[in-house]
Amino acid sequence: MTDALKRLSDEGVAIWLDDLSRKRITSGNLAELIDEQHVVGVTTNPSIFQKAISQGDGYEQQLADLASRKVTVDEAIRMITTADVRDAADILRPVFDATDGQDGRVSIEVDPRLAHRTAATVAEAKQLAWLVDRPNTLIKIPATRAGLPAITEVIGKGISVNVTLIFSLERYREVMDAYLAGLEKAKAAGLDLSRIHSVASFFVSRVDTEIDRRLDEIGTDEAEALKGKAALANARLAYQAYEEVFGSERWAALDKAHANKQRPLWASTGVKNPAYKDTLYVDDLVAPGTVNTMPEATLDATADHGRITGDTITGAYEQARAELDAVAKLGISYDDVVQLLEDEGVEKFETSWIDLLNSTEAELKRLAPSED
Repeated sequence: MTDALKRLSDEGVAIWLDDLSRKRITSGNLAELIDEQHVVGVTTNPSIFQKAISQGDGYEQQLADLASRKVTVDEAIRMITTADVRDAADILRPVFDATDGQDGRVSIEVDPRLAHRTAATVAEAKQLAWLVDRPNTLIKIPATRAGLPAITEVIGKGISVNVTLIFSLERYREVMDAYLAGLEKAKAAGLDLSRIHSVASFFVSRVDTEIDRRLDEIGTDEAEALKGKAALANARLAYQAYEEVFGSERWAALDKAHANKQRPLWASTGVKNPAYKDTLYVDDLVAPGTVNTMPEATLDATADHGRITGDTITGAYEQARAELDAVAKLGISYDDVVQLLEDEGVEKFETSWIDLLNSTEAELKRLAPSED
């Protein structure tokens, strides 16, 4: 069952699970995925926690304790989510040690309501790193305009970061620049750069969903022929940008100081269109030094029938550029699409967070002890 996943790992792709829940931790399922499915990391987001906590398995006692203490709902959410991340980090610690900090990582996101506030994002990132208190944590910061200086500041303090919600090639270059600037700050402060890690989460499937919708509206044979190509093209050109930046003189100076490259992480790799093969964004995004974070259904599908045929990114840049150019020639604005996706991504996470706050607040009220 795991041959395809092993081949993927052998090609230099780190397999991370895009999900976490207390039940997954306490049942031994996460440890099983590490042992049997080559999983070497975990990512979370507000939607994942909203789903896990609203389903309730394993959270009742902690919620009752928090209700007895009369904590605020915001504090309750952070106590619950950081507990899960801490436990997952402990399960992944052997992987972290074996890979010298490269993998064995668990990500936790700053409050999505802070996505457009730089100083508050930095303060939240510091607080989360302190609360989880595990060296194999990554703090997720969205790649909004306000998030960029926050990334530099947080990296500069020696905190490892997962930059999330990257859709555009221009923004991705800005993210890499923010990371290098953070490393330069950390170096100037005398910090050990070898202990600072980062990934850049470049979102995949949502690009096809939006561009395919616009191609359907055009409705020509030419438009039909381009469906399902934009997301892969976008990601492949992102890897080209990664190779350029981490082959630069600026990087060479940091490399000498034992800094780590910021790996591209393919996010949103669950296929949304049932007409496409369910392993599309795994099989066709293979290159060394990358991460693919998968929902469990995609992980299982890859294990069962993934076709890992070697590097499917490098060498495909000219074709990728031609495909995005062809989409643009049909009148579909790349800049408009990626900005819309960033705005929607922030909004979706904020909505999930508010839903989580509301459902948790209701549980705290239900479990609150009656007053004497």
